[in-house]
Amino acid sequence: MLPLTADDFGPEFRVVARGGIRRGIRLERVFWVSLKQMAEARKCTIGMLVDEIAESHADQGNLTSAIRVACMRGMAEENLMLRKLASIRTINAILVACPSPAFALSSSKKILTFNAPFQQLVKRQLPTAPNDDARHDLKLALDLNVADIFARLDTNGETPVATGFVIGAGERRYRGQLSAVRAPVAEPELLMAFVFNG
Repeated sequence: MLPLTADDFGPEFRVVARGGIRRGIRLERVFWVSLKQMAEARKCTIGMLVDEIAESHADQGNLTSAIRVACMRGMAEENLMLRKLASIRTINAILVACPSPAFALSSSKKILTFNAPFQQLVKRQLPTAPNDDARHDLKLALDLNVADIFARLDTNGETPVATGFVIGAGERRYRGQLSAVRAPVAEPELLMAFVFNG
């Protein structure tokens, strides 16, 4: 949670004009920022947004309260939408849509999910004998450690990080190259890895 500053609490008086109607409104600065973001997202002006809020809450009488509630509701809806997007289900959908071998990797180097091309790569490069269950013992090693990959992503503005990798099952090994990016989830911290020479 971001720390609150005195600027967040500071009331700010603005005159909002719409259709010849001028409204003087005093709100904390943080609500003006929220109104601006909402208006930009809807491709309208703050005046148009305030007008819409005023019309939909005409019976309430207190426009500043209605604006605050609209801002909070807008942020809650956006948060819900982002939480749905930032999930392992979304990661899985991205990987399934990828035509090249790809997988999601936890910070402990555990492969959490993968796509069919990755599964085919493993079957092709690490064939098993009939009744051999060695793929359940699949091991992954990266030339860069996971913490270094996250550090490079942080430093380089989320530019993908290329690294070599080795997957093995039993005595068999396969070496390849992958490109890693941060998965769009808040928790846990995950990488999405895309094999580019498999």
